[in-house]
Amino acid sequence: MTAEPLLELAARVLAKRRLDAVLIGNAAAALQGSPVTTMDLAFMFRKTAGNLRKLRQIADDLDAVVMHPFYPASELYRVTRDRDGLQLDFMAKGVGIRSFESLLNRSSAVRFGRDELRVAVLEDVIRSKKAANRPRDRAVLPVLRKTLREKA
Repeated sequence: MTAEPLLELAARVLAKRRLDAVLIGNAAAALQGSPVTTMDLAFMFRKTAGNLRKLRQIADDLDAVVMHPFYPASELYRVTRDRDGLQLDFMAKGVGIRSFESLLNRSSAVRFGRDELRVAVLEDVIRSKKAANRPRDRAVLPVLRKTLREKA
C-alpha cells in the first residue's frame, strides 16, 4: 500500500484552503528516504483564528471532523474520518521546534498531483523526536540519523 493517494489528498485540501502547514514526523522522514512507517500525517501550522477556520473547512471538504484531544492542555487538532480511518494531525507547537516560521523556511516543497506539500528537513524531524523523548521516538532516532549521514 502506498501513501501517495493520502499525500495527494492532503496537498489538494491544504492548497484549496490556502493553509500553510509543514509535514513533520515519520511521514516527512519517509519522504526523505528513511525506512520508517506511520499511520497518519502530522503537520505543524500557525495557530490563528483564520487557520482554525481553515481546518474546519478542510474537515468539511473531507467529510471529517476536527477533534481537539487533551483540551485545553494540547495544541493538537486532529482531523478524522470514521469511514476509512483518515487522520491528519495539526500541531500549533512542535517539541524541539523553535517556531513555525523557522520550520517553514527550512522545509522543501514536494509535489503530489497538482499541488505541493511543505516537508520538514530531516534535521528538524530528528530534533523534534529527540526532544519528545518518547520510547517510539527514541526507537526510530538511529534509523533517522543513519539516513541523514547517508544523504550527506
